[in-house]
Amino acid sequence: MDETPILEIRNLNKIYENGYHANKDVSFSLPSGKLVGLIGPNGCGKTTMMRSINKMHIPTSGDILIDGESVLPKTPTEVAKLVSNVPAEMTASFGLTVFETVMLGRYPYLQNMWWETEEDESLVEDVLKKFGVYHLQDRALNMLSSGEQQRVLIAKAYVQQPRLMLVDEPTSHLDMKYKLDVMEYLRAMVKTDMTILVAEHDISLMARYCDLCVIMKKGELVAIGDPKKVITPELIQDVYDVSATVGLDEEGDIYVLPKRYHKQGELSDSESL
Repeated sequence: MDETPILEIRNLNKIYENGYHANKDVSFSLPSGKLVGLIGPNGCGKTTMMRSINKMHIPTSGDILIDGESVLPKTPTEVAKLVSNVPAEMTASFGLTVFETVMLGRYPYLQNMWWETEEDESLVEDVLKKFGVYHLQDRALNMLSSGEQQRVLIAKAYVQQPRLMLVDEPTSHLDMKYKLDVMEYLRAMVKTDMTILVAEHDISLMARYCDLCVIMKKGELVAIGDPKKVITPELIQDVYDVSATVGLDEEGDIYVLPKRYHKQGELSDSESL
């Protein structure tokens, strides 16, 4: 049985030109077919690491392997066949329709840069149906709701047929219904043997849906594992400087209830001004 990790990060360091050390000797691996939550406070190195995985950034040192092969010597097109990226939002749609937007995900496979094959068109149509946006295919992307836009961006990443999908804050602009809707789609997608790494601030959402959680703080890996085992009040205090209640609901799902932020040097409840 092949036990090669779908993603392996070895001693990753990224130091920017201004001297900022964004990732500090980060090492971990992920198996296939998992939904993985990447959590930590702003500035902890999540985005830098994800951009290194898909070669938007070149690491200062270390290596990143997909299915046992380093991405560092690969071309952008070769990397795009292995790793797809879902941004938090599409900042410019250039008037593209839903169909045209999702078709962009087939770009790494196009034999001719000017048109798609019938196979590409058939795949895109199937994926539009799978993600419930087929009826919107002729609509301009910027005319959709935030929840619909997010599903279209995930569909675009899905038609790349990647081994690893990187999703950046997929629920940040969504209401409660669409948050759950997007996470259900991501949860279903990993059953295809793809692994999805999701950077997200909603710890309870990640803890409920993810098979594994990767927790970072100040550029370093703090913990990785089953959310029910690694997410504890002590970890929340250490990573966020926040007191929190961590428990299980009636269905056995984990939840995190933040209670108090402990700013260094602040007065305690028993002290008066």
